[in-house]
Amino acid sequence: MDIEIKVLLLGILKKESDENLNDVLAKLEEAKVFSFKEGKKLLKMLKSEGYLTQNKLTVKGELKAKEVEKEFKI
Repeated sequence: MDIEIKVLLLGILKKESDENLNDVLAKLEEAKVFSFKEGKKLLKMLKSEGYLTQNKLTVKGELKAKEVEKEFKI
């Protein structure tokens, strides 16, 4: 899994309750992780692979995001 996807999953996991996915993409674009357009493509891919549904993480997505969080803590 690419680092950009991992960071996106973690960003979605850590987003505030009043934030939406576009807010997460905007923050990551500002941090120069990827462009907004690339972020949209990654979101589409995450949805197609079952990590994301209706603007929130699925159980599969949440488990992967928590795994990524642990990986980044090391």
